[in-house]
Amino acid sequence: MVNPACPCGSGELLHACCGPYHAGTAAPSAEALMRSRYSAYALGLIEYLARSTLPAQQGGLDLNAVQAWSLGSTWLGLEVEQAQLIEGDPAHATVTFTARWRDESGEHSHRERSTFVQSQGHWYFIDPTVALTVGRNDKCPCASGLKFKKCCSGYF
Repeated sequence: MVNPACPCGSGELLHACCGPYHAGTAAPSAEALMRSRYSAYALGLIEYLARSTLPAQQGGLDLNAVQAWSLGSTWLGLEVEQAQLIEGDPAHATVTFTARWRDESGEHSHRERSTFVQSQGHWYFIDPTVALTVGRNDKCPCASGLKFKKCCSGYF
């Protein structure tokens, strides 16, 4: 069996790039997590996409829609423009990227600046499409133990 190239565009083989993250190893950076999420879309790994989203948002994901988009698309490439670590406790990061895919309506390109938070040794994607009901003085949904206003409020 031939080892496939990783869909994230790193030039590495899947088993040496995003494959370990899909199998449960914690991604060492927000950029690595973002690349592994792109690869998961390309490979139809819907459970990984859910698992790598902020736990407080996982219940609000429309997994049927995610699966339909993932499996109904041919993934054409990923370009990472910038990854920026925002030091703190917890650490946050942004990753700016462009993803390309083709579906039944043609070829598409989407540029995005995604936000991530590190919690308990794992990086998580903060999904701006999943609403959270949290007050400024409530505990932050990233499980940092901080109040929302002192932690992730600027990312929702």
